[in-house]
Amino acid sequence: MFEQVEELVREHADLEKQLADPQIHADQAKARTLGRRYAELGPIIAAYDEWRRTAGDLAAARELADEDSSFRTEIPDLEALQDSRAETLRLLLIPRDPNDDKDVIVEIKAGEGGEESALFAGDLLRMYLRYAERQGWKTEMLDANESDLGGYKDATVAVRGKRDPMPWSRLKFEGGVHRVQRVPVTESQGRIHTSAAGVLVMPEAEEVEVEIDPNDVRVDVYRSSGPGGQSVNTTDSAVRLTHVPTGIVVSCQNEKSQLQNKESAMRILRARLLQAAQEEAEAEASAARKSQVRTVDRSERVRTYNFPENRISDHRVNFKAYNLDQVLDGDLDAVVQALADADAAAQLGTYE
Repeated sequence: MFEQVEELVREHADLEKQLADPQIHADQAKARTLGRRYAELGPIIAAYDEWRRTAGDLAAARELADEDSSFRTEIPDLEALQDSRAETLRLLLIPRDPNDDKDVIVEIKAGEGGEESALFAGDLLRMYLRYAERQGWKTEMLDANESDLGGYKDATVAVRGKRDPMPWSRLKFEGGVHRVQRVPVTESQGRIHTSAAGVLVMPEAEEVEVEIDPNDVRVDVYRSSGPGGQSVNTTDSAVRLTHVPTGIVVSCQNEKSQLQNKESAMRILRARLLQAAQEEAEAEASAARKSQVRTVDRSERVRTYNFPENRISDHRVNFKAYNLDQVLDGDLDAVVQALADADAAAQLGTYE
């Protein structure tokens, strides 16, 4: 089961040798890449050494058991320890998501349901902001288009972390259509309505990861729009970027400065281009890849928020809990962990 570990042991030794070479550190980007991979392999190598050491102790105990009965009594404990260390190693061998140490950009878009959908999009935005606060992450609003009743037609927020867990490792499971069932504030007869909002989560790309040729980007400026605000409709501060080769369009109007809006739009564009490149590569490697939301359709949902029953249901893992009020206040750990566990179990199947 662990034949591949020998290859990782050789890679780890080679990385150690490279990192000891002062010339490598002249290229800081390369040194960081090698350092991250070396640190990533460290726990696997340590677990493998422990497993091999236990296997050696078990083999020795079995060999000496016929001569000394005290060794025979150690065998069951050593067998249990070897099984435990084998399971630890097997878990560490689950392919690691290369983006797990990245920050993210989260886009939330209102879908079917009109004003009620925009209010729900606002609820989701606040939920993620509060979850980020609980995790000790920093957030930055990159763009927002408010609705008349205080919701959001769309909103884009950057989430940054400095230590594990990093934002992508937890928020990557949030992409999809989120459905809400409740009595809207606009409903006069008390009837429960269903509406939806879409969430797209992208790893934030560093400039060195995605190079954008300025000649490939068309820049349009226009006057910002939205409810209230002194700068609304007075200056051409809003920016729309069109990446001509891919057709990706990004708009930002959250800042008063045209330059700030352009910088925010470029960050979003880099993240979208990185995601598109990764999706293409993963699609070629695995036809079974789970895709994020493409259309905000109520029938194509990943999660339902039922207000009358105070219930949250994630349909991908059959998760159900009756603490919706706490979840909307940022207590997302249980549902996120259920999704992470299901993802790990699915990948473990490749080693069965």
